[in-house]
Amino acid sequence: MLQSNRLYMDDISTISKDLASLNVKNKRFLILGASGLIGRFFIDVLMHANKIYGLENTVIGVGRSRDKLLKIFPSYIEDAYFNIVEIDINKKIPNDLECDYILQAASNTHPKAYATDPIGTITTNIIGTQNILEFAREKKVEKTIFFSSVEIYGENRHDVKYFDESYMGYIDCNTLRAGYSEAKRTSEALCQAYISKYDLDIVIARISRVFGPTVSKDDSKASTQFIFNGVNKQNVILKSKGDQLFSYSYVGDVVSALLALISKGVKGEAYNIKGLNSDVTLKQFAESIANYSKTKVVFDLPDEIEKKGFSTATLALLDDTKIKNLGWTPKFEFEESLEKTIEILKEELFS
Repeated sequence: MLQSNRLYMDDISTISKDLASLNVKNKRFLILGASGLIGRFFIDVLMHANKIYGLENTVIGVGRSRDKLLKIFPSYIEDAYFNIVEIDINKKIPNDLECDYILQAASNTHPKAYATDPIGTITTNIIGTQNILEFAREKKVEKTIFFSSVEIYGENRHDVKYFDESYMGYIDCNTLRAGYSEAKRTSEALCQAYISKYDLDIVIARISRVFGPTVSKDDSKASTQFIFNGVNKQNVILKSKGDQLFSYSYVGDVVSALLALISKGVKGEAYNIKGLNSDVTLKQFAESIANYSKTKVVFDLPDEIEKKGFSTATLALLDDTKIKNLGWTPKFEFEESLEKTIEILKEELFS
């Protein structure tokens, strides 16, 4: 169990200090996508900060499967500040829920899911987000953080090196793969509509490609597959030349950034989030893991389902100046975070 892993809890402790420093106490956090990579880490931070700093924040973890959430968070089940709610966010959010902050992280987030559940990928983002915003309006929620993605920028037009928040690249909208990117774009527009009409306090987090020990074994992203290759001491399988140049984030830095947005993010603004020294090619990512695991990088062609879900972007580097102007900086160095992720997952899988 991650909550008993020393390396993992060291990072949870680090980010818990950030939360304690913000003096966020006696608040209610509604976290959609609680079983996801970011949601899991965020909940562990909230619960650890309650334990160490006595913040008394209530955590409401929302997912499509109560049983899945029970398996992920068994150590919190008896805690008075922890609740699990099974909800399909494509339907109206139950009116008996109460919260101060909403984190809307519910979405398919990896290529195979985009290919095998293309309709759900779109509806969860658009219909689900509208239901969440309606709930936020009805309940007069203090602040909502919408989890957007680097993917909204599309393909770099080769007129800039880094995407700032005003940039817009090319997306071929007449493809299956466009569903995720266009759904995130539309959801951002929905956020702006609710801000304009109802004066909701909504902040948009545009998150780079994320890795970390809270990842699901079912995640089909190339970077995740590389990590599990490293965990299993297998050669790292690269299904392209690996020239794609992307920004990445360790999950701890993403959660730290989200806390900064809860505290200081400006209503209606979008903020790029990326990690420390994390602009690397896919091949460099693979080689870092292979070198650490003492294995090799092997090239292999993807199958047809994988191809349908792959991003066509080849250059997607984020400019994170805007969020740094809020006083936030990433804490976790890229290479060290990769190695730590592998070690934590080894203990989780083989202990």
